[in-house]
Parts: sequence; C-alpha cells; structure tokens
Amino acid sequence: MSFPDEPADAAAVTHHRVPDVLAYLAGEWAVDRTAQDLAGNAEGRFTGTTTFAWLDDGTGGLLHHESGTFVWRGAARPAERTLRFLPGEGAGVARVTFADGRPFHDLDLRTGRHTADHPCALDLYRGEFEVYDEGRWRMRWRVAGPAKDLILTTAYTRR
Repeated sequence: MSFPDEPADAAAVTHHRVPDVLAYLAGEWAVDRTAQDLAGNAEGRFTGTTTFAWLDDGTGGLLHHESGTFVWRGAARPAERTLRFLPGEGAGVARVTFADGRPFHDLDLRTGRHTADHPCALDLYRGEFEVYDEGRWRMRWRVAGPAKDLILTTAYTRR
C-alpha cells in the first residue's frame, strides 16, 4: 500500500521529522489497511477512522480509537480497537499500551522513522513507522512465528 505521491523507491523517501509524536498524532485520521496472510495466501482490507483524543486523566497522553469495516475472505464486518499513547522516555516520544494497560511498543518519530518489536507468545511483531509530511504516515507490521505469518500495512491520512 502506498500513498499516491509516495516514491516507489523506498530509498528515495524523505521522512518528515516529528519533534512531538503525541502532538503530531492528535486529531482524526482516515485509515486504509491491508492484511496479508502469507501462510494462507489470503488478503483482507480495513477502512475506517482513527481518532487520537487527549486523555483527561492527567497523563498527557492520547486515547487511540479505531473503527471501521474489515473485509476478509469476502465477508465484511465492523471492527474496532483502542490503544493508549502515553508520554515515553525522552521528549516527544510515546509509549503505546493496549487499552488494559499492557505494554505494546515505544514510538519515536523524531527522525521520521521508527522500528519497534512486540513479542506475542511465540510470534514476533516488528513494526516500521514512516512519516511523510504533516498529514500522512504509514505503519507496517511483519508478524512471524509458529501461529502467524502476516504483513499488516496501514496508511493514515489526516482528516
């Protein structure tokens, strides 16, 4: 998945530096995600909206709520998830947790790029994040292990 004006050559991509990831993410984003099951040779698509709203609990963090429609093997169904993006170690960095507080990954976009790992049982999620400008960024998770063999690619466009 790519943005219309994203260079085909990844080496040619200029990344947009983000001095404060929480301030950058705050607001509403259109979401377009592909899910490729490499083991099962299947592909799905999620389209919807993600809202990053400031938490009123004094943490200075954001509540990430994503909702939309996921189409898998021809069946469309509503889908949603909630995460928390909290101030992390260092200025402008975030610590991402699941809604129940379990740790997910850190996010540092000060260079416009970031790679994060998340072990889940025997599987490993490796996330690559790239910011293209004030209103476009991409997240790609490669999930590998005995239970999963997936690539999840998400394009975010500011609304």
